[in-house]
Amino acid sequence: MQSSLQIKNCQLYRQNELLLSLNEQVNGGEILTIMGPSGSGKSSLLNWLTGTLPSSFKANGEVWLNDQNIDNTPPHLRHIGVLYQDALLFSHLTVAGNIAFAMPKGNKKQRLEKIEHALEQVGLKDMGNRHPDNLSGGQQARVALLRMLLSEPKAILLDEPFSKLDTQLRVDTRELVFSQIRDHKLPAIMVTHDHSDADAANGKLITLNSAL
Repeated sequence: MQSSLQIKNCQLYRQNELLLSLNEQVNGGEILTIMGPSGSGKSSLLNWLTGTLPSSFKANGEVWLNDQNIDNTPPHLRHIGVLYQDALLFSHLTVAGNIAFAMPKGNKKQRLEKIEHALEQVGLKDMGNRHPDNLSGGQQARVALLRMLLSEPKAILLDEPFSKLDTQLRVDTRELVFSQIRDHKLPAIMVTHDHSDADAANGKLITLNSAL
């Protein structure tokens, strides 16, 4: 069965003012890009999809993931992974510990082998015992990506995850993230201010109006 994330008849409001209206389906391996100025509802849309919309906003519509309505599913059970501007790694845990924290429970040896293999795939071989504070910004971004992927999400949301990286690192990290989305055949929605992100995503682009 092909994976898909569906937004059915979403209308997002802030203080009774309509911010956006959306009706979209994103299939596995596709990236839907949403652009717009600050305050236009981009991040609030992602909050709605994850079930964490602040009470100052209201939304109508339905969220369907792999043909299942998840409107009433608690956020931690929705299996939607999110990458943010900041890596948000735990400084008291090692790289491997950060990744393991999000993984489904299972055989410890198999989990460690999976982590080591994943680190090697993204150029971080033998860095599992290092601490995040000793990593570069690009390395932290890759660890955050692995933590999210190894949590086995069914869909991915990208909340401007490349905005704090310098130009070349942004290009390299973006290419890695997009290739992983396509390899894992996961539906993805990205919000960004950067047209180069949208161009690299090579998918449908929606531009929101100015903030109301």
